[in-house]
Amino acid sequence: MILRTLFFFILSISFTSCKEVKTEESTEVIPEAMVEKVSTSTYEDLEGNPIELGDYKGKRVLVNYWATWCRPCIEEMPDMEKAQTILEQDNYVFLFASDQSINKIIKFKEARKFQLDFIKFNGVYAEENVSALPATFIYNEVGEQVLRFDGGLKWDSPEMIEKLRAVK
Repeated sequence: MILRTLFFFILSISFTSCKEVKTEESTEVIPEAMVEKVSTSTYEDLEGNPIELGDYKGKRVLVNYWATWCRPCIEEMPDMEKAQTILEQDNYVFLFASDQSINKIIKFKEARKFQLDFIKFNGVYAEENVSALPATFIYNEVGEQVLRFDGGLKWDSPEMIEKLRAVK
């Protein structure tokens, strides 16, 4: 008898707790300037324009994942700037992708004065197999990832420049 009573008690609670609750729909109009725009592209430039790595087919692409709080990321940027200058005749595009806000990236760029192409990464680092920063991926002219480097490196060393020039 106790079990039967307990069963009906639990059954009645489950029916009453699963009622559909009607809520009033909001008719408040939110100004467009206050609506946060969510990008569906993997990357975007600092003006908010969508970018995909496929946009650079026919070029060799270096993508460096970094953050404003990452000391090794910042320490390798001067060397990357030099490498970018050395390789500008070698059909290379250097992109510096951070998942931080565009405003934070712009403030960093203005404060540090790096002449690098900073972009916003809209994805998830784990989906790119990035578990630590900096992480740098090199793509060949047909868009295949051919090299990967984890951690801060000496990017303008003769050995690294030779390795980057050898990418086919």
